[in-house]
Amino acid sequence: MTRLPTPALALLLLAASAGATAQTPPPAAAAAPAIDASLRAAVADPGRDPAQRARDVYRHPAETLAFFGLRPTDTVIEISPGTGWYSAILAPYLRHHGHYVAASATPAPGRSNGLRAVFAADPARYDRATLLEYDGKAPVLGAPGTADAVLTFRNVHNWVAAGTADAYFRAFFAALKPGGTLGVVDHRAKPGTDLDTMKTSGYLTEALVIDLATRAGFVLEAKSEVNANPRDTADHPNGVWTLPPTNRHDAADAATYKAIGESDRMTLRFRKPARD
Repeated sequence: MTRLPTPALALLLLAASAGATAQTPPPAAAAAPAIDASLRAAVADPGRDPAQRARDVYRHPAETLAFFGLRPTDTVIEISPGTGWYSAILAPYLRHHGHYVAASATPAPGRSNGLRAVFAADPARYDRATLLEYDGKAPVLGAPGTADAVLTFRNVHNWVAAGTADAYFRAFFAALKPGGTLGVVDHRAKPGTDLDTMKTSGYLTEALVIDLATRAGFVLEAKSEVNANPRDTADHPNGVWTLPPTNRHDAADAATYKAIGESDRMTLRFRKPARD
């Protein structure tokens, strides 16, 4: 048998390894998840508020929810839905076969949950949705282990600033079924940004959010760049609130910030480990 010289053998093995690598693309090269017809219909619904639909170009709701792996049969808890931007999509999407829960911190005395009036005004969309209120300092999101997915959009920075983020992520873990999904979208800071800057700017590093989730017991399953915005430098004078839709800036700078658009955002999917 002819023996190859050691250098030649090394080159041969290296070429074989490169060929094997070329045949196995990295996860980042995988195709975007399919968007089911009922999700497309919920996003395209002409009954949605036109002002909310105008934000689709920045928030990519169909692609984002498909990345999170939502199914129309799921029980989904949305945390801090605000004025209901995602509620208007999720409630009808889950209305017939799943269950949508809009979970918000209990309002301060003298104030009310604005979603209550929104839901009451449009029963065809929200009649099967549930409003859940919780203690903002010690959240409990209903019966443990009952949700297929917990989603939160542009909220983690508020909890980091308030010092309650760990309590929220523990509540998400408790609410989910084994194998359930946690989907997080938030404003993305540059790697290495210090905590004080994150608290005042509204931008968080991916590393911080991943650490919060893994401390609670989650496993990071995938990242998506669907909500990335390379035009956003994340260093504006009034933090993320300088940009649309808040637009906290001088009138003379309106065109500059409109051209940037909404913030650069991380989109992360975590998994609660299944039982052995």
